[in-house]
Amino acid sequence: MLGVERDADSDTIKKAYRRLARQLHPDVNPDPATQERFKEVSAAYEVLSDPQKRSAYDRGGDPFGGAGAGGFGQGAGFSFTDIMDAFFGGQGGAAGGGRGPRPRSRRGQDALIRLEISLAEAAFGVTRELKVDTAVLCTTCDGAGAAPGTQPVACETCRGAGEVAQVQRSFLGEVRTLRPCPACRGFGSIIPEPCRTCAGDGRVRSRRSLTVKIPPGVDTGTRVQLTEQGEIGPGGGPAGDLYVEINVAAHPVFTRHGDDLHCVVTVPMAAAALGTTLTLPTLEADVVDRPEEEGPLVDPDLSTSHDLEIKPGTQSGLEQVLRGRGVPGLRGGRGDLVVSVSVETPTRLDARQTELLEELAAIRGEQRPDGQVKPRQSSVFGRLRDAFNH
Repeated sequence: MLGVERDADSDTIKKAYRRLARQLHPDVNPDPATQERFKEVSAAYEVLSDPQKRSAYDRGGDPFGGAGAGGFGQGAGFSFTDIMDAFFGGQGGAAGGGRGPRPRSRRGQDALIRLEISLAEAAFGVTRELKVDTAVLCTTCDGAGAAPGTQPVACETCRGAGEVAQVQRSFLGEVRTLRPCPACRGFGSIIPEPCRTCAGDGRVRSRRSLTVKIPPGVDTGTRVQLTEQGEIGPGGGPAGDLYVEINVAAHPVFTRHGDDLHCVVTVPMAAAALGTTLTLPTLEADVVDRPEEEGPLVDPDLSTSHDLEIKPGTQSGLEQVLRGRGVPGLRGGRGDLVVSVSVETPTRLDARQTELLEELAAIRGEQRPDGQVKPRQSSVFGRLRDAFNH
């Protein structure tokens, strides 16, 4: 029936049955003759996979007790797991066991909290105390779930196996499936006297304090992982991890683009024309009162301000790049500070100021300027193209 030698071992028999079951199963080939052939193959496999039935067959006896070796009649039965193994390659079989009881102790879930910090704290790092509300180990039962002085007992329904067999009749014969025991929920044991503090779960919810160190260079969306600081698992199982998700608050002066900082400096018209020097506060100015326990800044030699030189004739939109004054990177290095100049034209002039500007315009011949109309440069590549053309 299976096409194997008489002395074939159990692995060879199982492989032969799987190969034939894939070809002959009614879901694959509904032909009546093929269904009959599938019954014969299943009956043969039931005999040869059972040491007692195989021994009876080798001695010339009837392994089905009168039903006939060629049939699949009364008395024949096989595990539903055998058919599933034939299609999915499992390690079950008529002689194989189930999954067994599941453990009460399992790993806890990961937890997530969100923390808002300033731009300077994100750039240079910060240490924060957090209050978290998670499941912790029950100190009354030490995670066992049973009341002190008691312990779990074996389930009488499944006899500690954690699962029970359910047999159903079908055109294939008796199909046996294994399901978690409803009495013990698959644990294989029952807690007769659950702990009153945790109701048998082995954990309780509690608020606790944690210290989290935020590394320099984090940004909005960055998650800092605290190993085994999450939820304690059921039955006193190991704790999951705690993730602290960072949200960086908006800064009144600087905007962040990656590791670079950008800001705009407004310069009066006369100062832009004549040139001047401005004092620009840097991001270090936000952490002058940084606690000693949090360590020094990335570069303690950098000052909290920078002298920004505005050259004579500076135009609006001119950018100056201050190297290494941006945000430290998580993998090293530091970004730049990009300063854009905005020239401010006065809108309210007194008589004397108007007189002086009119005199300047007369000297420069700008009383009635013709103006220059140029196409708008919509991209950096357009400006580069024009620069090369000139």
